[in-house]
Amino acid sequence: MNLGNPIASGNTASIYLEEGNGIKIFNELLPCGEAGYEADKQKLAYSAGLPVPKILEVKKIEGKQAIIMEYVQGKTLGELISDSPGDTGHYMDLSVDIQLKIHSMKIDGLEPMKRKLANQIKGAGELSQRLKDVLINKLEKITFEGRLCHGDFHLNNLIMSEGGSVTIIDWIDSSSGDIRADAYRTYLLYSQISLELAELYLRSYCQKSGLSKEEIFIWAPIVAGARLSESVSNENSQRLLAIVNKYCP
Repeated sequence: MNLGNPIASGNTASIYLEEGNGIKIFNELLPCGEAGYEADKQKLAYSAGLPVPKILEVKKIEGKQAIIMEYVQGKTLGELISDSPGDTGHYMDLSVDIQLKIHSMKIDGLEPMKRKLANQIKGAGELSQRLKDVLINKLEKITFEGRLCHGDFHLNNLIMSEGGSVTIIDWIDSSSGDIRADAYRTYLLYSQISLELAELYLRSYCQKSGLSKEEIFIWAPIVAGARLSESVSNENSQRLLAIVNKYCP
């Protein structure tokens, strides 16, 4: 199969367009079963009625794990903001409305957020054993009602078609967990790029959800510590460590 050049690339996979379908091909170093694991999560979101690309097949292509799914034509909300910065507030509010719809749902069969975060914290090499113990202790003490959390929710994972409908992509980090943690994760991702954008998101989310910044930020050290295990090339590990140390003196 000659797929040509990818139409998008990330830390774990590249996306190709073939015969009207999107083909996500995973990097070779990822664990066996990663494609099926992600596809199962996306299927759960799709079955819940969310606007998510339909999974068509999970297979290997040239020895690499791959997911074949419906291709969504359009631009991400991040691209639309780049094209029209004056509409940033509008698209941010729209994204928050979509995230709150996700957060309103309960879905059986998803990975528990507490287990996911605990495993990430344990695997974060930059954290001392003392900090790992403190973070896991904090994690175990937080109580919440389990809701659907996307885990990587931001403007570039929302695609708007010409008709104005929005599709939510990239469900690999989804879990059943605390919506406050998911909101802080989104804030953390935005603050990596622009504190102004992060604060705009936070104001909108707090206003629409009724939650306070303080309620959301109880998750700050836990989510920041867990992110240290992801080894994201454009993330500053010292920034994450500073957040952890601020809340765990």
